[in-house]
Amino acid sequence: MPRPVVVRAFDYQDGYREIWHSHEQAQLVYATSGVVRILTPAGSWLLPPSRAMWIVPGVDHELHAVGAVALRSVYFEPDAVSWLSADCSMIEVSGLLHELIVGMLGDPLEYAPDSRAALIAPLLLRALQDAPAAHGGLLPLPTDARLRQICEKLMHDPGNNNTLEVWGEQFGLSTRTLARHFRDETGLSFGQWRQQMRVSEAVYRLILKEPLARVAETLGYASQSAFITMFRKSMGTTPQRYLTSLG
Repeated sequence: MPRPVVVRAFDYQDGYREIWHSHEQAQLVYATSGVVRILTPAGSWLLPPSRAMWIVPGVDHELHAVGAVALRSVYFEPDAVSWLSADCSMIEVSGLLHELIVGMLGDPLEYAPDSRAALIAPLLLRALQDAPAAHGGLLPLPTDARLRQICEKLMHDPGNNNTLEVWGEQFGLSTRTLARHFRDETGLSFGQWRQQMRVSEAVYRLILKEPLARVAETLGYASQSAFITMFRKSMGTTPQRYLTSLG
């Protein structure tokens, strides 16, 4: 019988980019090593090895490899995951879930009822349905062209400390209007968005083994200790401990 679940392995070099595309099937993206940055119309997601991301059918997305990436992509026929949310989301990956995903690699596209894949698939689906949601990870992006330009400039220059007043002058908007539009479109204040962007950028750079002092300077912090304080408040741990948790 045709398989409702298919697992494929892809290995990417640092900097690899898979351009915008979509799938008819639901997709679970899971990197067993390295980090993947995923772009969707909703924003930018950073996916470390401890998490996996659901991409619902028909959603355009783009993948960027951060460091050498061992990617495990799981595809599901829509009726196999009828419980799946209509929005993309992230989940925590347990040791069991990791083994189930890896255990389905290498099987043909069709399998006999008593095959290894046939035995694993129901348990994998149940483990995914029960997997806890992972909070954070999404950096929302506005749709307004002017706000999008501001966000893109900040992502290219994360150390930029321009105030809303400065940005408003550049784009012909009052500070109050700009602040209101920013919150309406991203759900965050301008300051919250910039800090979340910097945390995401910090994780990216730390995984690539960039020195902590250089990361702090690049992100616009006056000292290494100020950067560590911000990171701890946002992530609940220090940069070094966070990297250790990623393996």
